[in-house]
Amino acid sequence: MAKGIEMREAHFPGRAPIDAYGNGGFRFADMSHRGSVLLLPSGVYAWDVVEGDPLAIEKFRRVLDEAQEIEVLLVGTGRDIRPLPADLKATLKAANIASDPMSTGAAVRTYNVMLVESRAVAAALIAV
Repeated sequence: MAKGIEMREAHFPGRAPIDAYGNGGFRFADMSHRGSVLLLPSGVYAWDVVEGDPLAIEKFRRVLDEAQEIEVLLVGTGRDIRPLPADLKATLKAANIASDPMSTGAAVRTYNVMLVESRAVAAALIAV
């Protein structure tokens, strides 16, 4: 007997460069995603953050869970650069993750370059 629709968390199980961004989302791996994303060693995940939201530690829990495989976290903060809160920056540093906030466009470009270089990079990108 059919169970009906099964909802799953949005997840792409691999590392992929970002092909395009804007209009509230991202294109990667011949797919598109509306909303913000986390690009981690284990894959690409939907990220429940919009421009202007507080950058709270809880929003970065998945990043911290994969800290062993991440050296650099690029944080695309939207159209404009905004600093990371001191407690978040300290938590990432304690996990041996260097963090770099920048506009989302700059973060996308930097992520793609570092991915091609096979660097241990991750990105938290707020959709613009």
